[in-house]
Amino acid sequence: MTQETWRRCSEWPLVIAAVLFLAAYSVQVISNTDAAVVEFLIWTTWLAFAGDYVINLFLAPNRGRWFVRNLHELAIVALPALRPLRLLRLVSLLRVVHRVGGNALRGRVLIFVLSSAALLIYAGALAVLDAEKSAPGSNLTTFGDAVWWAMTTITTVGYGDHYPVTVLGRCVAAGLMVGGVAVLGVVTASVASWMVQSVAEETAAEIDSAEEPIREELRRLSAQVEHLTTLLQARAANLPSGTPKVPGGEPAATLK
Repeated sequence: MTQETWRRCSEWPLVIAAVLFLAAYSVQVISNTDAAVVEFLIWTTWLAFAGDYVINLFLAPNRGRWFVRNLHELAIVALPALRPLRLLRLVSLLRVVHRVGGNALRGRVLIFVLSSAALLIYAGALAVLDAEKSAPGSNLTTFGDAVWWAMTTITTVGYGDHYPVTVLGRCVAAGLMVGGVAVLGVVTASVASWMVQSVAEETAAEIDSAEEPIREELRRLSAQVEHLTTLLQARAANLPSGTPKVPGGEPAATLK
């Protein structure tokens, strides 16, 4: 068993675990409940991700390098008490979304960006509501307010009508702002690339249209030259032997 084989085998089970966690965590935060079923699902998914982390670390060719490059996986496993950080488990969803857009690079980027933005907004709203709903002086006490705050934050608008007052809530806001800048940057780059390609294709079509008469004339002249060459060769083949030739090899009679 190699690490790559394990990742292929565990990818979809981890995606299912992430979806179950998101559903259970949403119920827990929005409904403000600690029902046994919800807690069971949350801790079961935690065990699934903990087991995946241990197996990946064991199978890694260079364990030290893998450990440093996957610190977010360690945060998922080692800090279950910081409930908003559990949403890092949703990274496994983005791995699958990244391959759903088909073969076209722009389609893959567009689907990945839109999915990332939607997931960031929803996860950010859940995380900040979890951190803020019971804090003294908080103005983020409903899911609707949390979603509105997440949308204004990820787009870097920031109206200021809602804001976190806890340290954990502000950490969530910082992560959401950084993620929003990255997502908007990818969107801007994709739109710019699409516009440049559209202009380039239109310009190429105009150039082809303008050069078509010239190409047609060249084809006509080439056909005439080929026809005349064929006639000269045929006449040269029919002349009697001993006919004098001009310099260049053509019989003099053909040039009369």
